[in-house]
Amino acid sequence: MAIRKIVVQGDEILTKMCKPVTAFDEKLHILLDDMADTLRQANGAGLAAPQVGILRRAVVVANDEDEILELINPEIVSTEGEQTGPEGCLSVPGKFGMVTRPYRVRVRAQDRDGQWFEAEGEELMARAFCHELEHLDGHLYVEHIDHFLSDEELKEYYKEQGYDVEEDEG
Repeated sequence: MAIRKIVVQGDEILTKMCKPVTAFDEKLHILLDDMADTLRQANGAGLAAPQVGILRRAVVVANDEDEILELINPEIVSTEGEQTGPEGCLSVPGKFGMVTRPYRVRVRAQDRDGQWFEAEGEELMARAFCHELEHLDGHLYVEHIDHFLSDEELKEYYKEQGYDVEEDEG
């Protein structure tokens, strides 16, 4: 298993449509393992194959228990509610913008062996499903924002949400 280089905004690969995965073989398993390692090392919520330079419909997402959920050829089957909050991306490092997403999302996908299953997530997990699946169609979250949030705007948002935010000293 290896840490792969994360492609950043400006690279043309992030604007391309990914092809479906048709071979559920060792090559796919290595990609998924590497993506999981890369995601953990980058401390992210999700990672899509094009973010590591591979134009295939494969995504890894960390769930609420910090377990890695692998989604091959995923599609959203239902959404419910709405949430608006700051969103960032490993391919747009250090920047955040306010994005409105569904509150609950159900996806249908294949596992690493090609078996179909469904998974559902709320809040951050729902946001991650939407965000990562957009990568597979060549889109970035920045298409949904009015502006990037300043550090002050981000801190103020988290304070309003009741999170303990450290104040800068001096």
